[in-house]
Amino acid sequence: MSEKRKLKLGANIKGLGNTTDGWRHPDVKPDASINIEFYKKQARILEKGLFSFVFIADGLAISEKSIPHFLNRFEPITLLSALAASTNRIGLVGTVSTSFSEPFTIARQLMSLDHISGGRAGWNLVTSPQEGAARNHSRGYLPLHSERYEIAKEHLDVVKGLWDSWEDDAFTYQKETGQFFDPKKMHTLGFKGKHFQVQGPLNIARSKQGHPVVFQAGSSERGRQFGAENADAIYTNANTLEEAQAFYQDMKNRARNHGRTPEELLIFPSIDLIIGDSEEDVERRYQELAALIPIDHAITYLARFFDDYDFHQFDVDAPFPELGDIGANAFQSTTNKIKQTAATRKLTLRQVAIETILPRSPFSGTPEHVADEMQKWHEHEAADGFVLRPFMSDTFHQFVEKVVPILQDRGLYDTSYESSKLRGNLNLSVPANRYSQTKEELVYDSQINQWIQRNRKLKEASN
Repeated sequence: MSEKRKLKLGANIKGLGNTTDGWRHPDVKPDASINIEFYKKQARILEKGLFSFVFIADGLAISEKSIPHFLNRFEPITLLSALAASTNRIGLVGTVSTSFSEPFTIARQLMSLDHISGGRAGWNLVTSPQEGAARNHSRGYLPLHSERYEIAKEHLDVVKGLWDSWEDDAFTYQKETGQFFDPKKMHTLGFKGKHFQVQGPLNIARSKQGHPVVFQAGSSERGRQFGAENADAIYTNANTLEEAQAFYQDMKNRARNHGRTPEELLIFPSIDLIIGDSEEDVERRYQELAALIPIDHAITYLARFFDDYDFHQFDVDAPFPELGDIGANAFQSTTNKIKQTAATRKLTLRQVAIETILPRSPFSGTPEHVADEMQKWHEHEAADGFVLRPFMSDTFHQFVEKVVPILQDRGLYDTSYESSKLRGNLNLSVPANRYSQTKEELVYDSQINQWIQRNRKLKEASN
């Protein structure tokens, strides 16, 4: 990996966090998930620490079993629009489902956010693995895993097409002649597919970064294929360096197979971490949180990934149950990993539930330890950056004040923002407008694509 390529960081701001009972901690504001001042404060801390982006997760269904943060939280695009007005450089990435949204609406909302923020918008594209989401959107059933990705591909193609509705210099604003725009530089999409029919054009111009940055989080086989072909960045989970390296290399290779360079697809493992002054301090903080979570709540949380499967029917201290295909149409890569880990380590249901709701991260530790682990993963080609997902409300502040200076001293992390746009800060190029290409460029692109397809077929034949 090039020494000039610096570590990039994002942060998942989750009001009350990702546990069932973390809100009971004395340092946590119980209304944090709908407290705009809390989010503004966190975003400003992260911007001080030169984070590339804040990340807002989302879901489209709740029940009485949902964790507190899910029960009462902001919608991502609305929240990020507010954060755009209170920050200057940090990127703003929001989760939006392709399974339960209209491409025209999403294209317009994200491009609006991109304009409002001066080119800092990003889209975490998800396919929504919950049956409840279907019932909340007038659907009788949740589409199968493979169909959800088929819908996602078509949805994204439409959105990107709409983002190119206007060439960059289409709006002339000629007061003398009365010409507001050049009609030759407005383009109608006219898309007719299996799942969407969208005429266009979009009623907002392209932004300073061309397209918002597209993140994707699927780690299943189908998810990897989709991400390698379509995403700018991948948000993933990894428990060990070796696991992260394998995923990293697989995704970079898949990107190459789609005619992309490895630098065009960034890999961001998420990390849960607790920062302390010593190992004893970290353990004390972990136990403080663990003591707040009854085992019944941990099991309920675990069930969420398996479409609320009833784990309470099992003895919590017996081996983790054999589930067969349960969970395969929900969070597929996550449920597969849980099953595999439980079988390999011979874990009980209790152990799986606790480790799922409150995982022990290899990154938790002193500031020096956190920096060491990040450096190791980055230099050993396991990550282009990380998305922090802390358990404690003061972790972002601790990280910025104590870990960032260590990374900077080691030459691993920027000392200032490189750009006012998210693409610039991630070293991603601005996508060309498809309608702005010359005839010569279009012919060249066609030749390149034919060459890629021909070589791919030869490779498949040789295998």
